[in-house]
Order: sequence, then structure tokens, then C-alpha cells
Amino acid sequence: MNSPQAAGRILALMMVVDGNLASAELQAMHRSKILEHIDLAPAAFQQLLQDLCDDMLTSTVHGAVQLANGVIDSLLDEIDDPDLRRKLLQAMWKIADADDWLADGEAVLLARASAAWSAETNFRAHAA
Repeated sequence: MNSPQAAGRILALMMVVDGNLASAELQAMHRSKILEHIDLAPAAFQQLLQDLCDDMLTSTVHGAVQLANGVIDSLLDEIDDPDLRRKLLQAMWKIADADDWLADGEAVLLARASAAWSAETNFRAHAA
């Protein structure tokens, strides 16, 4: 829960969910400093990204990658810290905006993350 790898998988998914890994998206992620915030080395992120792409390619249907909502939700469920959710969502928007085009897959991922994460906590820590 809330591991650097879990957060990294969500960022990696944000980059490839539109079917295209744009250099502008990588640059936006690096400018956001989210990898430093989640304590994930760039090389470790690159490996997560490669692993995700490999996994997605094994599930193609007629050459198109289809990602079930359940898969997205299980990735999002790995993050339950409100501050981390907020930071990730900010970085996800920066990544999505980097190429000046919001693809359907990006919109779905952003909407699911916003709905799931804000519905549970309103992005605030629970009172002790």
C-alpha cells in the first residue's frame, strides 16, 4: 500500500493509456518532481514502464490494447494516502496535458482516479 512501485505503476499507466508514449509526457513527469516525492529512481520507473508495456501487449485484442476497469481500479486501490493521491493526480494531469491532447483513455483514468480517491477521503486525512 502506498509503495513507490504502486505509485509508479499509476504514472506509467497514465503515460501509455493513450497508446502513445510521448517525450513531452516524460518531460512533464520529470518537471513535476513526482518521482522524487514518491522516492522512485528514474531507472526503477523505466523498468515499471517497460513491465507495464509488456503486460499490456500480452492482452491485445486485434492489435488494440484493452484495459479493463477492474485492472485500473486495482491499481488505484493500492494508494490510500490522501496526500499521495493528491500529488499523483496533479502529476497525472500534467502528464495528460503535456501533449496538448486528452485521449479517451487518459480521460477515463483521470475520471476513475478522481472519483475513487475523492469519494473515499475528499483528499483529506481522516481524523484520529
